[in-house]
Amino acid sequence: MASVVPVEGDFDDPMTEPDLERTSKPQDADGGLGGPGSRQRRAWASRFGKLVAADLDTLSALAESEVGKPPWETITAEVMPLIASCRWHARRAGRILRDHRLPGRPWWLLGQRGLVRRIPLGRVGIIGTWNYPIQLLGIQIVQAVVAGNQVIVKPSERSPKTQRRLLELARAAGLSGEDLVVMSSERTAGSRLLQEPHLDHVVFTGSTAIGSLVAESAARRLLPTTLELSGCDSAIILDDADPVLAARSIWASVTMNAGQTCMAPRRALVHADRHAAFVAALVPLAAGAAMRNLIDATAADRHRKLVEDAIRRGGRPAALVADPADGRRVRPQAILDCPLDAEAFDAEHFGPLLVVRAWRTEAELLTLHRRGGKHLATSVFTADPRRADRLVPALGGGLVTINDSIIPSAHPAATLSPEGDSGWGSSRGTEGLRAMTRPVVVTRTGRWRIPVGEPDARGKRMLEKMVRRWGRGITPPPDTN
Repeated sequence: MASVVPVEGDFDDPMTEPDLERTSKPQDADGGLGGPGSRQRRAWASRFGKLVAADLDTLSALAESEVGKPPWETITAEVMPLIASCRWHARRAGRILRDHRLPGRPWWLLGQRGLVRRIPLGRVGIIGTWNYPIQLLGIQIVQAVVAGNQVIVKPSERSPKTQRRLLELARAAGLSGEDLVVMSSERTAGSRLLQEPHLDHVVFTGSTAIGSLVAESAARRLLPTTLELSGCDSAIILDDADPVLAARSIWASVTMNAGQTCMAPRRALVHADRHAAFVAALVPLAAGAAMRNLIDATAADRHRKLVEDAIRRGGRPAALVADPADGRRVRPQAILDCPLDAEAFDAEHFGPLLVVRAWRTEAELLTLHRRGGKHLATSVFTADPRRADRLVPALGGGLVTINDSIIPSAHPAATLSPEGDSGWGSSRGTEGLRAMTRPVVVTRTGRWRIPVGEPDARGKRMLEKMVRRWGRGITPPPDTN
């Protein structure tokens, strides 16, 4: 498919750093696009999605050249979720961001009406990530723009061409140079963005180590942040689960994007009654897995060292063969009966590595699951979804998938809310869109209003009686369980 937007400039040249002071504008200026969820902003989201779809060949080629992503993964894991998000925001953002009345007015506020109005945050800075350079950055831009904000983007230094192309499409869909400011992709540009004096919010996706530095820098100036950081999550297989379904679903998530996915399961915690059948289904998948390219040789070395350490401590490699040193290329691997003292069991890593461990009691399961402290998404496999529902409060993170892994998170309305060392704030979906605004309560008092000032003695006695009678009238709601 031919590109519909001409490629501008030479991607090998560093991008010109914009003058952020010159491009600043008042928070109430909307650039002609209207306020949060306006028709114009929703129309822009629709046009952006169409341009992304039409530019599929160019985006796929750039992602493959920069981060080694196969074209089919760009289509399924990058472009399809972004287009779905554009369509969802175009259709639903108006209702989500419109004024909402305050329900349940008490009798003593006679004559008053209240509503909640969503106001843009102002200038939102986005520090782009490389592992999903199209989907993640694209959805973050869509939510910030549709919510009424000006956006300043620092593209990832690992995927500058891909993200520069995406930003050109966003502008071609109808954003001005003030609506969307593009910084250099150089690593140091992230620090400069955090010091930008008129910034109102920062969105960062990346490692916990770098996210901590972003949080510290922002905290010194009381700058709010949304941090989507690394996960070290579990896939849990209960004693009534289908072990073949679980093995296939989990392994597909482990190898997706060469394991470079924040929400990918790092541990498979299998009930002892299903352990043998699960391993029997997993071993052929691991043994037949093709070698994959990680982002760089350093990441590949980290993957190999974790595998070697786990085997040295007594773990068994499901792939049945060693992982040869081959630059960026690694073999997806599962470590069976992984020892608890192996670093891979609760380490922060970014590669196609799964550790497998059996459990018998729920207490043992939760102890194993909570190791590492990084919770984004947990998978539970069971024949009875009600059993998974009962576990949800104890699992942490912001996403629990039942009998699946990762794929359901692509629903455009799904919000991701990390916990602990995995970050904070809501991104994507309904709550992520609202998080790009701040609520302002607006009240109106009509002709009828309560008297002001101190009442006389008779009025005080009347108020006291009414409050006592009002309190006696409080009854608990019916039990709906």
